[in-house]
Amino acid sequence: MKTPDLILRNGRIATLDPKQPRARSLSIADGRIIGIDDEQTVARGPDTVEIDLRGRTVVPGLNDSHLHLIRGGLNYNMELRWDGVPSLADALRMLKRQAERTPAPQWVRVVGSWSEFQFAERRMPTLEEINAAAPDTPVFILHLYCRALLNRAALRACGYTRDTPNPPGGEIQRDKSGEPTGLLIARPNAAILYATLAKGPKLPPEAQYNSTRHFMRELNRLGITSCIDAGGGFQNYPEDYTIVNQLRERGELSVRIAYNLFTQKPKGEKEDFARWMKMTKPGEGDDFYKVNGAGEMLVFSAADFEDFLEPRPDLPPTLEGELKDVVQMLASNRWPFRLHATYNESIERFLNVFEEVHREVPIDQLGWFFDHAETVTDRNIERIRALGGGIAIQHRMAFQGEYFVDRYGAEAARRTPPIRRMLEMGVPVGAGTDATRVANYNPWNSLYWMVSGRTVGGLELYPEENRLSREEALRLYTQGSAWFSHDQTKKGALIVGQLADFAVLSDDYFSVEEERIKSIESVLTVVNGKVVFAANDFANHAPPALPFLPEWSPVAEFGGYGAPGYYARNQAAMVSSGHIHTAACGTSCAPTSGIIGRASRSAFSGLGQLWGSGCDCFAF
Repeated sequence: MKTPDLILRNGRIATLDPKQPRARSLSIADGRIIGIDDEQTVARGPDTVEIDLRGRTVVPGLNDSHLHLIRGGLNYNMELRWDGVPSLADALRMLKRQAERTPAPQWVRVVGSWSEFQFAERRMPTLEEINAAAPDTPVFILHLYCRALLNRAALRACGYTRDTPNPPGGEIQRDKSGEPTGLLIARPNAAILYATLAKGPKLPPEAQYNSTRHFMRELNRLGITSCIDAGGGFQNYPEDYTIVNQLRERGELSVRIAYNLFTQKPKGEKEDFARWMKMTKPGEGDDFYKVNGAGEMLVFSAADFEDFLEPRPDLPPTLEGELKDVVQMLASNRWPFRLHATYNESIERFLNVFEEVHREVPIDQLGWFFDHAETVTDRNIERIRALGGGIAIQHRMAFQGEYFVDRYGAEAARRTPPIRRMLEMGVPVGAGTDATRVANYNPWNSLYWMVSGRTVGGLELYPEENRLSREEALRLYTQGSAWFSHDQTKKGALIVGQLADFAVLSDDYFSVEEERIKSIESVLTVVNGKVVFAANDFANHAPPALPFLPEWSPVAEFGGYGAPGYYARNQAAMVSSGHIHTAACGTSCAPTSGIIGRASRSAFSGLGQLWGSGCDCFAF
């Protein structure tokens, strides 16, 4: 037996191995687990490091099956994150402070991952508030993929005037005199939001490199050790993969990445994939960084973007022919693929195409899958299973559940998505977030959503029969996700021979009060047998701190999820103003269907109404 590089002992280790579900110690060498519960007999070497876990819970490293890490990493250092911020008052103070710190011609960007229902005020910011907070610095605030709010400085920077026509698929809202108000509406898709965000300045390469490292460390802080990158709009291959390739070559990746290639050219999708097939192939790379396949965009005619403030989009009649051409080419060349699919009506048409292709070129061994599948029916789950497909689910409904209920009703939301039925019917299911622009990247929010059935605003969506036990949810975030990158034998459980990726938790996930699941972090994260993040009792094992490039980065001032730096510096002010008083008013702050109805119907016109139920326990 090899001499271990690392021994962890005195822990409560959830292995997810049915043969030995619980353990107290792990021995690790050369990036893999070599022993379990052997700390009394294993031979130490002079360089063996031992860590006393002090009874803390250990879980396999979390694996996000749908994350936009590569694109998110390039932008992380220049984005102000409202993820987890408890009040709009705090969010606006952060916006004002960052506007003061941001040099021209840079923008302040709040790029999704928040919901008005997370705020104590339960409302959106108004355009007047945004302009008051940042009168001179351009501000772009993305809300889900349904709209964006721009201040007057951003309208000028984008060149949007009364003479600017509405682009295809979007609306520039105007006042009575025809001037743009600052509200951009995605109708029926997010093209206007993508295109407007792309107008802002980029970070230089050295800052993108630093930014990606900071984003990976932030993910490590939350226990993430692997992800499957879903590509994204304005993420061109190979140009936008230069930074992550450099990180890989220098051994500085701290999250394992299997990446899918996302076509960027409407009507030129087949040419994109044909070109990439000459450059690379699925599986090329190593356990840290490899090609996973095609998608989540395969053809633009099959893009059924979710926006529950708007009616379900009708996809064009060209869909079937265009999708078949691409999927047939992918299948013939044995390329796995993934496809964004929100609505059952779209999934029905996609499956018709896949079944037609399958009769000519089998796809049931490819490892293909749908992303999202919120309203998929049992019949179509069965069709997915018959074709050997899987479903990657994310907690988008935790951010949009109130809108879904308002449009389709609480009964329809009871199985949106029907995770329990997917598992019962034998379809591979992996969990994730779809971060960074709709839902946030915190996996514990996603695990809480699967276990509790609630949105970030506290609305109960799912009955008991569509919720998961804590272990079931954890399995989807570990073993389940491993299927989607063909890594079932390498990761997802703490078993001898598997990769040494795991997280030591700040609280016991299996016994902590349900509401506290959302607050769990990692205090020690190990990837490939090496510590990539450490805090609290384990801080002496932490890797060196990273500098911030650029120095005005919002992350340098506020931190990441939940703005920990901001709250550490401003706790007294928050207490005095009541911003952490969210539990005191009990049911009076809880959303009801009537309130949700008024909120969503006034979303575009009001943008300033209180979206709550008359709670007066906050003094703003």
